[in-house]
Amino acid sequence: MRFFAALLSLAGLTACTVAPIDGVQGSLDGIGARPAVAQFVAVVEIVEPIAERECRRRALGHNCDFLIVVDDRRGQPANAHQFLSDTGQPVLAFNYALLKSVRNADELAFVMGHEAAHHIEGHLEKQHQSALQGAAILGGLVTMRGGNNKEIAEAQELGAILGARRYSKDFELEADALGAIITLKAGFDPVKGAEFFTRLPDPGNQFLGTHPPNADRMATVRKAVAAL
Repeated sequence: MRFFAALLSLAGLTACTVAPIDGVQGSLDGIGARPAVAQFVAVVEIVEPIAERECRRRALGHNCDFLIVVDDRRGQPANAHQFLSDTGQPVLAFNYALLKSVRNADELAFVMGHEAAHHIEGHLEKQHQSALQGAAILGGLVTMRGGNNKEIAEAQELGAILGARRYSKDFELEADALGAIITLKAGFDPVKGAEFFTRLPDPGNQFLGTHPPNADRMATVRKAVAAL
């Protein structure tokens, strides 16, 4: 059970409570975020069709009907993430704190393009498969050594976590590159937009870290833009 719980926790944060952007205006007025909402809606209207077009061009067979929503939980740190709904629709979720933390439309457009790119590149499924492989390998090794059920379950859980993180940095850089392309095609400045990430704590080049160094991310964005 712990192994399956670990897999669920890695599957895409599907437990977040979100509200469609139709209802965002009324929800946010009470916390003085009207300018942030206006910017969000404007950026969604421009970026969404570009992201869907890139999805249809690059990811044959994918559901490319993005639903872009706002996570309505209060008191959360700035965050955006991508997941699939119960019907398989790709969802890009942004919380209140992130809407107010971006400095300009370019940053918001880039974050939106980055999250859309995770879906287009199939990162959730790849991460899930890598987690399964890690769980099978580590669980199998403990089984061969005569481990009991508890030890096997713990090994599977650890293997799932390690497997899910195996390509995490690569996935982030891939999403940065494609996100930059989406951002540029939508008429925004991806290099200026990627500066949002440079204000986050630099994770450095940690072993099995989930995100690459900020310098690598900026270099990836600049390279993607230069190649167009």
